[in-house]
Amino acid sequence: MAIFIFRPSVSRPHHFLYSANSINSQKFSSISVTKKQSFLPCASADSATTRQEVSLCVGTYLIPHPNKVEKGGEDAFFVSSDNGRVIAVADGVSGWAEKNVDPALFSRELMANVSSLVGNEEEVKYDPQILVKGAHAATSSIGSATVIVTMFENGILKIASVGDCGLRIVRKGQMIFSTFPQEHYFDCPYQLSSEAVTQTYLDAIISSVDLKEGDTIIMGSDGLFDNVFDQEIVSVMTTHDNVSNAAKALAELAKNHSVDTKFDSPYSLEARARGFDVPWWKKFFGMKLTGGKLDDITVIVGKVKSS
Repeated sequence: MAIFIFRPSVSRPHHFLYSANSINSQKFSSISVTKKQSFLPCASADSATTRQEVSLCVGTYLIPHPNKVEKGGEDAFFVSSDNGRVIAVADGVSGWAEKNVDPALFSRELMANVSSLVGNEEEVKYDPQILVKGAHAATSSIGSATVIVTMFENGILKIASVGDCGLRIVRKGQMIFSTFPQEHYFDCPYQLSSEAVTQTYLDAIISSVDLKEGDTIIMGSDGLFDNVFDQEIVSVMTTHDNVSNAAKALAELAKNHSVDTKFDSPYSLEARARGFDVPWWKKFFGMKLTGGKLDDITVIVGKVKSS
């Protein structure tokens, strides 16, 4: 993403935490190459006394922005060791680079704090909104990030989202649930920030969805959803049963669309709808604003299976 909201000079148990550069190499796994694929085997969503005996298998894939490969991009994500009981994605707001602030620091620390708080059930109370609150309060880095956090228990997926990271749920070849981005204006999403006046956990959109065996959840940063249409996501899910392969396929599809100047992407469609387009004389020749959006791309795919 390109814009952060505080720019006066410009208009407009063990857990796994992933970013392109780990905060603490002894505590967290890191992604040190352009693409990183990981697969977390199935685990029970709860103890034997769950309302539904289901489990979640999770696959992940991250592709940094092509100009940010060396530093690993500015996305970070977290998957708890019980494989999807808690999943979170944070997208560092790149506009902070204009103030000589590394946008990755805030998103990585935010996810590290999610990791630290997950084991504290008394404090978190199995509520993703409270987890967002605690992680944000504990983050001291300068910057801001959009974030989405999910918790899966007893067959129920709880979701808290601030900004434009997203989530989709596919059931039997149909998309049955979708989050929607929050924004101040085009390309300026709601975001958790180090600034005093900002969005907080109270601004999060809260959702709860009953999941069934065979359902697939797709989470990611806006690098996925700005470049891939929902119908394309459904198509990939129907042709990839393995969650790791599905995550990889979606990330690579998003990457291919992001560099295709002729592709009429979700991002370019939205831009035109908001009044951003080619000059009038190009319109005279039938031209229009097209192309994908270069960005970090984080994809997490989770499949609900019977325990």
